[in-house]
Amino acid sequence: MRKGDFTRQAILDHAVKSASKVGLDGLSIGVLATELGMSKSGLFAHFASKEALKVEVLERAAVMFYETVMLPALAAERGLPRIRAIFTRWMDWAEHAGLLGGCIFVAAAVELDDQPGAARETLVRTQADWLDALAKSAEIAMGVGHFRPELDPDQFAHELYATMLGLYHASRLMRDPRARERAVQSFEALVERASAH
Repeated sequence: MRKGDFTRQAILDHAVKSASKVGLDGLSIGVLATELGMSKSGLFAHFASKEALKVEVLERAAVMFYETVMLPALAAERGLPRIRAIFTRWMDWAEHAGLLGGCIFVAAAVELDDQPGAARETLVRTQADWLDALAKSAEIAMGVGHFRPELDPDQFAHELYATMLGLYHASRLMRDPRARERAVQSFEALVERASAH
């Protein structure tokens, strides 16, 4: 990797962490430059516009998510053990990635849901890819006999995703001390309904 690539990745890693606290719209090339000890023009040279910065921040966050959640979970046995590993790592992903403001994707969804443009398209694509990966994990669990053969894997993915959104809302906004416990109960109920008996 060339020096310029290392610099760009360092900028994006910092920007992802910053965006988790201030939002994508709160990102400022000037503030990022100051925080990273760079000139504003030096940092701007890496990104053609603020919209381009937002897109690359979301793409870098998707890589961080994959490295933090999915890659380690792939070491688990196929089927339900892997889905459990995904769920457990997903609950802690923002903390493990150093995102003090929480999940950047949830925050970005609120910001971008009614703002057309490249950043929204990138976010939609990354979340659709994640839902597809969850559905594929359910299909694998069906294939190895852990889940019932008539299960709708897309519905399973939807409900698992909804459980995680509920956890985020309950823990971050409502400060519910039982948020994690409730999410685990929801997950176990979902698995029980999906399981082959």
